[in-house]
Amino acid sequence: MRRLLIATALLLAAPLVMAQAYKWTDANGTVHYSDAPPPQGTKYKKVTTTGTVEPLAGASEGRGSDTTDKSPPSAASAQKPMADTPENRTKLCGTLKSNLDTLKGSGPVVMEQDGQQKLMDAGQRQQQQASTEAQYKQYCSGG
Repeated sequence: MRRLLIATALLLAAPLVMAQAYKWTDANGTVHYSDAPPPQGTKYKKVTTTGTVEPLAGASEGRGSDTTDKSPPSAASAQKPMADTPENRTKLCGTLKSNLDTLKGSGPVVMEQDGQQKLMDAGQRQQQQASTEAQYKQYCSGG
């Protein structure tokens, strides 16, 4: 009976250790991480997390859907703003809230800089948190 309980607990904890995350950069150059895919049409990378600071190799790229699209974005689509609809605003606010929770947490935060993933130091983390809070107030304050 004890072994069954231990095995069940391990099986339930397995998804927490290895989770799927999405990473993308917005028009302002801000890197976002989320457990939900970005809005349709946004170029992103799938990142599999391991619960450690070390990144996994071979992140797959996509463009707002689960299908992989490795074609380079056209200049028009890269500069095209997202429509300000209630659905897009809700997604944006959810992503910003998730990013804020991550930045305010005690765990390590990894960012991509010059094509390499680096651990965010306290100053960078504070700057990113201030930027994300400003975006949240601007787009999600309800007023």
